[in-house]
Amino acid sequence: MDLREYFLHKKIGVLAGGISSEREVSLRSGKNVLESLKTQGFKTSIIDPADNDFIEQMKKIDVAFIALHGGYGEDGSIQGLLEVMGIPYTGSGVLASALAMNKVSSKRIFREQGIPTPDYAYFPLTDGYSYENLSSRLGLPLIAKPVSEGSSVGVTIIRNEPGIKEIIDELTDKYRDVFIEKYIHGQSVTVSILGNGKKLRALPVLELVSKNEFYDYEAKYTSGMTEFIIPARLDADIYRNVCQTAINTHLVLGCEGFSRVDILVADDGTPFVHDVNTIPGLTNLSDLPACANADGMSYDELIFEMLCSAYYRKEKL
Repeated sequence: MDLREYFLHKKIGVLAGGISSEREVSLRSGKNVLESLKTQGFKTSIIDPADNDFIEQMKKIDVAFIALHGGYGEDGSIQGLLEVMGIPYTGSGVLASALAMNKVSSKRIFREQGIPTPDYAYFPLTDGYSYENLSSRLGLPLIAKPVSEGSSVGVTIIRNEPGIKEIIDELTDKYRDVFIEKYIHGQSVTVSILGNGKKLRALPVLELVSKNEFYDYEAKYTSGMTEFIIPARLDADIYRNVCQTAINTHLVLGCEGFSRVDILVADDGTPFVHDVNTIPGLTNLSDLPACANADGMSYDELIFEMLCSAYYRKEKL
């Protein structure tokens, strides 16, 4: 079937904005997606879930292109609503979205399936961990993270043992669920995944060299704060292993259409998966468009392939 012809006869709603901490980034992604779809001749409009008449707007569309980031957009909530309404949508389904957004749940699955991920402790503390033995068991520095935030929101490096409880308590008050992760020294890379079935593939691996201490929110969304190196500076065998690990991670969580897998490659070459994004950013500074460009795809071609994932979703509704 000619999918371009199919979508030319549909009203496409670009879902962007929302109420999460990543609202502004989502609006930037949505604006880019809207412009691309219009350039390609599709009938489209922006729909913001924060609007009072959100549901009424949704009733007027045939397909949803989800450009929401963070809670209520990337965590399975909006996906569930769209399924109830019978509206095909782009990307992963309810379960995969929820699992990827909850970093502790995804890490448990990674461990079960043999995918390397940094050791961690979840709060409230379990498995014999305590404030007093965190540094002896996981070492210093430590990484404190909210369980269900994206774009490195709330991620904090803990360097000194006396500061452990204070930092964790502050993050818990703000984000409720927090976990502590072992610090992995190495290269920060990200692998974008596109396609379904036999067309599933990893795009060129992107190495991220941040001017900040790590690839934080500022480094992700401020021009000039991060150097993109494509392909990543990895030995050939390690490069292949990183790509396969990313594909395995995508499949293990049940992701569909596209995702972005963030990996730390340790000094010994081990790829440690620390995050999976089921709705990667689509701004001018985002990783997925950069990886697609390195693979010879234009932004419009990328957006159209992402849109096509909604057609395969239609077959399930």
